[in-house]
Amino acid sequence: MTVLRVAAAQATCTSGDVPANVATAARLVRLAGSQDVRLVLLPEAFLTGYDPGVFLGEVPALEGSWLDPLREAATETGAVVVASTPLARGSAKTLSMLVVRPGGEVTAPYDKQHLDADETPFFVPGDHGASITVDGLELGLSICYDSSFPEHARDAADAGAVGYLSSSAFFPGSAHRRDTALAARALDHGMYVVLAAMTGRCGPYDFIGGSVVLDPEGRPLARLDTEEGLAIADLDPALVEETRAVRRMHADRRATLGPRVRERA
Repeated sequence: MTVLRVAAAQATCTSGDVPANVATAARLVRLAGSQDVRLVLLPEAFLTGYDPGVFLGEVPALEGSWLDPLREAATETGAVVVASTPLARGSAKTLSMLVVRPGGEVTAPYDKQHLDADETPFFVPGDHGASITVDGLELGLSICYDSSFPEHARDAADAGAVGYLSSSAFFPGSAHRRDTALAARALDHGMYVVLAAMTGRCGPYDFIGGSVVLDPEGRPLARLDTEEGLAIADLDPALVEETRAVRRMHADRRATLGPRVRERA
């Protein structure tokens, strides 16, 4: 079975400066390509910056030449790029994941389904889950708050995913939630988790980074703190099979727990 080398990328982005952020993303993709990375994941809303002021205004549509530098980097390196951005979809806006393939094709298969309360004024939630397959390995897609819901990762695992990609942005004070939730999703389903998290200052906010690749038991294989860089690791589907054979929580989940008996002491 194919082993897939992935990179969770993090860097500071500039609020509202899409060309600069796309250029930063392209630079990180080329850096990853120099280390034989096949898939690069970028943080939540990285291409525009995570900023309500940006979300309120005009956001990119899927069409157009604005992604050309990222297309070129993907083609030069042979890497698949998964990048998050607010996206104009007709009269609505979504907080989405774009997939840029080495041939230059760009799709937007996933829109964030679980919006934070401060995102609901700007975006509509996605109405479906999504996975991508790279070199035969299926990977579920998620954006930040999605990963707080165990059933979101479970749906991906049920569909055949051996990994769970999370583009995220965590504020100061949320490190415990970040580390607990993502490790739990890995352990729950015996799957790899790849987290790319925003870092540095963007608009009015500071972000804490912490990009990481977790093994199928939730242990870090590669981790960043707040610095710019890449957390790189290999995803081995054989290890997923071995882990799921021993840690059987995914397979042993009961379809129903039956009626609940309530007694008063």
